Amino acid sequence: MPEELEGLYYRGTLSPPAIEFASPQGKQLFTEALEGGTMEGFFKLISYYQTQSEINYCGIASLAMVFNALAIDPGRTWKGTGPWRWFDDTMLDSCEPLSKIKDEGVSFAKVAYSAYCNGANVEAFRTNESSIDDFRRHVISSASSSEDSHHNGNGHYSPIGGYHAGRDMVLILDVARFKYPPHWMPLTLLWEAMDTIDESTGQHRGFMVISRSHKAFVSSLMHSSGHEDLKKVAKYLIEDVPPRMKLKDIKGVENILSVLFKSAPVDLKDFIKCVAEFWRQEDAGVFSSKIEKEEVLKLVEETELFKHLNRWLASEISSCKSLISFGFNENTVFHMKLSLLDQTCRKETNLTLAKADGAKPMTLVSGKIRTNGIDQGIDMLLVPSSLTSQSRNLLHPSTAGILTLLVLALRQRTWAGIKQENLLAQFNHLTSIDNLPTPLQLEVLHLRRQLHFLMIDLRGPSLSG
Repeated sequence: MPEELEGLYYRGTLSPPAIEFASPQGKQLFTEALEGGTMEGFFKLISYYQTQSEINYCGIASLAMVFNALAIDPGRTWKGTGPWRWFDDTMLDSCEPLSKIKDEGVSFAKVAYSAYCNGANVEAFRTNESSIDDFRRHVISSASSSEDSHHNGNGHYSPIGGYHAGRDMVLILDVARFKYPPHWMPLTLLWEAMDTIDESTGQHRGFMVISRSHKAFVSSLMHSSGHEDLKKVAKYLIEDVPPRMKLKDIKGVENILSVLFKSAPVDLKDFIKCVAEFWRQEDAGVFSSKIEKEEVLKLVEETELFKHLNRWLASEISSCKSLISFGFNENTVFHMKLSLLDQTCRKETNLTLAKADGAKPMTLVSGKIRTNGIDQGIDMLLVPSSLTSQSRNLLHPSTAGILTLLVLALRQRTWAGIKQENLLAQFNHLTSIDNLPTPLQLEVLHLRRQLHFLMIDLRGPSLSG
């Protein structure tokens, strides 16, 4: 800071061709753009304009501003005081601890992932995957829309508040307001600034188009689970599973499921447990009411894939195979510590029917198992999948339901290595999402996109702050 400015108000000075929003020329640009219909998103954004609270919080401050403009419910009160529910940047720690973001910034992929986690739909474009014409088209579309508004952001992250068609300029609502005020910038110059390589990672920068998404319970599940563990699960499902499908001895659907899940990383068990814990909390979830959860759960259980998975899991339970390594099955009453299940095998099993209070018959699995050389009795009550969610004591999906979502989220090319043509056609039919009911299809696509972003992050996204 110059010596003559010590003790005085100070921030950076804009250099031409940037034009300060509050200047006479900036006001004229605003008036013309407003008349041209390309300032429609401005008013909601300006209502929630905020300054990033830390030097490297530009990414999460931009998200908080956009989320509030889109009226996305954070699922909790601001600073723990009711009834005010809105976002600030300190609430967006789903992808990285705030302490790490404060020191290093947050990556392009993790900003997109955090937006998904908090209920937004995100289209993310690196400049080597797009063009200046694409960028301009997205800016015009966002700036012209007042219904289901879309908002643009770039890195250093800040939302774009409007567009002037005659001058081909964008209005930058810079969240680093301690540096620069809102200002107009030529779109071509902004593109050139984005179309650079991060020297630390070798990757291009880019922009995102963020809009309000459908309400998705998967987003909250992903939000609540460990990010690093999820990356391991994503890598296994996307990179490791396809080669395993080329094995010659795959002869049926249950065989495919065995190959898929018996070699899964232990983190899959934690993921399943996380999902189950989430569903037990009837008031949990930023984006799904109890009714919405029940609807999606019912739709999952009506799929043919779910029925195959349910039969396979029941078979694994009855023979005490590798399912035990998952630790539990939410279709069962199975009260044992997870640590005791890892080295468990069946010694004998009896199947009987049980009935209580006029309910439908349920299968009671009774017998002895050996755990670390010690025999002990066990009873498991298998609840028929046909039971409605209203008859459950706790609202949560079965293990089969969770695994059904994961399998549906994998792209069809995952199964291309299956050698038997009839089996390949059958499994492609089972895993196709084309004819799924819309709520379930949206959930599956949402999970698929998040797995994709986890893989992008795993391969080394660029940091920006």
